[in-house]
Amino acid sequence: MEMEKVLASNEKTKAHVNGFIQSVYNWMAIGLAVTGVLAYLVSEMFIVPRGLFFLLVIVQLGMVFVLASRIQTLSASTATGLFVLYAALNGVTLSWIFLVYTSASITSTFFICALTFAAASAYGMVTKKDLTSFGGFLMMGLIGIIIATVVNIFFRSPMVTMIVSYIGVFVFIGLTAWDTQKIKQMALSQPADLDNATLRKGAIFGALSLYLDFINLFIMMLHIFGDRD
Repeated sequence: MEMEKVLASNEKTKAHVNGFIQSVYNWMAIGLAVTGVLAYLVSEMFIVPRGLFFLLVIVQLGMVFVLASRIQTLSASTATGLFVLYAALNGVTLSWIFLVYTSASITSTFFICALTFAAASAYGMVTKKDLTSFGGFLMMGLIGIIIATVVNIFFRSPMVTMIVSYIGVFVFIGLTAWDTQKIKQMALSQPADLDNATLRKGAIFGALSLYLDFINLFIMMLHIFGDRD
């Protein structure tokens, strides 16, 4: 009887963990779908003015900061709304890719990115190695990429763009594995009787992390593999 209780408890925990992780990936997929559809539709209707582009980028950075730092104090509906709105605004700012690159290269790069992301995420999910120690190194690489990208806005050097893109691919592959492991640990550490609202907020936070990894990995790969229109 005692063994049956233990097995039942283990099955319940496993179902809870799998349900949470599935929710994370579902919300990430929703975010990517919203971004992709909006990016294509906006590119068909108009070109985003430079001033509006930079304004939207600033607004998006603020939204990411709010979601990342105040996820616990936000309501589940607010967190969900901010995530979907962020994905939509990101679609507007990413509409330029359909104006610069051919549809065929965008499609092929997306599938290459998806397969790479899936492999990195699977590694983060199954590996027994603690990836925490790589976190600081990866974040330093991310900061370096951001600085180099901002500086290159003024110099517009194709060589710098390509170097940053290759480095970025490795950084975001690492961040994907790292974030996936953190999401798995989050799922394992949550009480089984956690309320749905808190679970939703945790799933949104995890989805945002993986969404950002995927989008940035895709952009870096597009710089490398994309054919200009």
